[in-house]
Order: sequence, then structure tokens, then C-alpha cells
Amino acid sequence: MTLKELNEKIAEEYKNPKRRFRRTFVLATAGVIVVAFFAVILAEWILLKAGAVSSETLERSWFLTALIIGSASLLIGTFLSWLTGKFVFRPLNKLLDGMGKLAAGAYDTRLDFGDAEALKPISDGFNALAGELQKTEILRADFVNDFSHEFKTPISSISGLVALMKKGELSREKQLEYLCVIEEETNRLSGMTTNILNLSKIESQGILTEETRFNLSEQIRTCILLLEKKWLKKQLRLDLEFPECEIVGNEDMLKQVWLNLLDNAVKFSDERGELSVRIEEEEKAVVVRIGNTGPTIPEEEKEHIFRKFYRADKARSREGNGIGLSIVKHIVELHGGSVFVESTDGHTVFSVNLPK
Repeated sequence: MTLKELNEKIAEEYKNPKRRFRRTFVLATAGVIVVAFFAVILAEWILLKAGAVSSETLERSWFLTALIIGSASLLIGTFLSWLTGKFVFRPLNKLLDGMGKLAAGAYDTRLDFGDAEALKPISDGFNALAGELQKTEILRADFVNDFSHEFKTPISSISGLVALMKKGELSREKQLEYLCVIEEETNRLSGMTTNILNLSKIESQGILTEETRFNLSEQIRTCILLLEKKWLKKQLRLDLEFPECEIVGNEDMLKQVWLNLLDNAVKFSDERGELSVRIEEEEKAVVVRIGNTGPTIPEEEKEHIFRKFYRADKARSREGNGIGLSIVKHIVELHGGSVFVESTDGHTVFSVNLPK
């Protein structure tokens, strides 16, 4: 449900208590009149029996008494209606107004109910939501700019190289060199598109399907071999220490997790650094730790790196598009697990905790 739809639903639901309030007001006013009427009759009967007043006097004052009762009831009912509308429904009106502004894209909207402690959880929750939406919008805008640039750059390179090759004046060596560049740029475009599609698919999936029992250790070894060209190019030392381990889960999805984490570890490793993988079996969980030596992730960045479109190191824009770790988080949480990062003294470790 979109924010606009949610706002419309709340507005519709808001009409119901207003209708109920009007109905209650009419019934309460009628009740006050009836009660007052019978109270007056009872009082007059008591006075008449006690001989305090004569029947002629009661007959003369009847109309005046009824008028006073009716007027007093209407005045009391009107005052209660105004009081309720001013102090009870005002916060709800304020909330609906804020929701409307959020739905319109004004993510800097905030609520403040003053000293009303009972309403503080509502304002805090609303303001937290608005703050998250504001951050997400900023990240989305940055991503669109970065992604557009990254998408345009390889296309321009491919277009320029193809134009040179069409002239037919290049040597065989140059043609092969240009073809290698075109292949590399095409693969980069394909990787970006695949990540976007994967993230969209995973975000829309609420239930884990196609679960099987498989050899987790063998799967991770396969992923390391698939990235062999990359870690050999950086001359990384491999520190692999894990037993044979089986797990129940979606095999294809978890393969994406290990490929993304291993690929990130290779990308951000120092030349001739170290790539490490550990698997630890606990009583009710399996923990996979993938680490590398390289730049330390600042403490303030750790809570953001799993967010969609977020990149801690914007200077190395070609190294990623801020989607891989978001995919990892969604897949792990879909399996009922958790993922977190530790980074100190040039050593970074991503730990994935999966239930057995």
C-alpha cells in the first residue's frame, strides 16, 4: 500500500468516528432532555404531595420549566460538541494533514502535539517515518544521478569503440583490445541491470519458496572459484577454514548472497591482501564470516551500508551501485537470519547468521 493510499484509508476511517460522534451527540442531547423532564416531573410531584406548592402554580410554570430544560440541554450539548471537536479531533486532523503532506512528497513535515504526553508516541512514530522517507528520497535522487552516469559511460565507450572499428583502419591487435573493452563494459551494464531486477524481485517476495537441503560449504567453494579471475588479478591470499556443512534454504538466493559478499570483499581488498571465509556451526544456527583486508568502514557508515542505493565510498563509484548489500540483507532476512559488519584496523568481516 502506498503512502497516498494509506492516507486516503485513514481519511475514510476518520469519517466513521465523526459520524458516530454526531449520532452520540444527538442521542445524548435527547437523553438529557428526557432525564431532565422526568426529574422535573418527579420533583413537582414531591412538592405537590408535600403541600409546598399548589397544582395551579405547577400548571402555570410548566411551559417555562420545559423551555428551560430544552434550552439548557441544547446549550450543554453544543458546548460538549465544540469541546470534543476542539480538543479530541484536533490532533487527528493534524495527523491527517501531516499524512497528506507526506503523500504529496513534503518529507520535511513533522508533528508536534505540544505537552500532550499521551500523543507523544504518535508524533515520534510519524516524525521517524517522515525522517526515513526523507533519507530514502535523498538516497534515491543520488542513486538516479549516479546510476544514470554509470549507465551512460559504458554505452558511450561502446559506441565510440564500435565507430572506430567500423572505419576498418585498425590492426588485428587493436581490434581485439577494443573488443575486450566492449566485452567488459557490456558485462558491467549487464551486472547493473541484473542487480536492479534481482532487488525488485526480492523486495516483492514475502514468503520463502523452493527450500531444499544442500551443501553450504560446496556452494561457497563454487562461488570462490567463479570469482577466481578477480582475486587472482589482485593476488589475494585465501584463508579458507570451514567444515562440510548442510543447510535448508533457497539455494539460488543464497548463492547471490555469497557472490555479492565475496565480490565486495575482493573489490575492496588491498593489492596482495587477504580474503578469508569461515563457517561456524552453532546449536540452532550457522554463521558464515567473509572478511578482507582493506579500508576500514567508518563507524557512522555501518548502519547505512545495507540500505538501498547507499555507497560508503563514493569516490570509488565504479566499484558498485549500492544495491548488492541491500540484496544480501533482504535474502538473509527472508531466510529468518541476520547480517552485520565489523570493521577495525584495516580488516572488515561480514557475518551472516542463518537458522538451521
